[in-house]
Amino acid sequence: MANKTWPHGPAHWTYEPGTYMVTAGIYRKKHLLDTANRRDMLLRELFETAKEFGWNLQAWALMSNHYHIVARAKDASSLAAFMRKLHGNTARKLNLEDDASGRRVWHQFWDTHITYEKSWLARLRYVNKNPEHHGVAKDAEAYRWS
Repeated sequence: MANKTWPHGPAHWTYEPGTYMVTAGIYRKKHLLDTANRRDMLLRELFETAKEFGWNLQAWALMSNHYHIVARAKDASSLAAFMRKLHGNTARKLNLEDDASGRRVWHQFWDTHITYEKSWLARLRYVNKNPEHHGVAKDAEAYRWS
């Protein structure tokens, strides 16, 4: 295993099992997930891909131009492959629907390894309340993509 103390470590240090918060955004913040059908598609793909890679989803919020998830895995080294497959599948479907072959859909993703219960609770709250924060729902519990 690589030395964890090197100063310019990789952007995604997912060598430890545990719970992670992941945020991903649409390229140039375009609102490509602007319909219920598109968010439904992303939600289906998210659940299928998480199951395939052994990630247990604990919280999620899908917006029109980004999403957040909190998930746990015994093998966190699969996170990059999980995201690559999720983003590849959803990008192909969106591009096919829009007749935009080759269009870049996803910008990148950010992850944080959650190691403290208070941090985990704060992130669960942040993700669960995200639809209210962005003004897409008055009550996040009523927002079907969260």
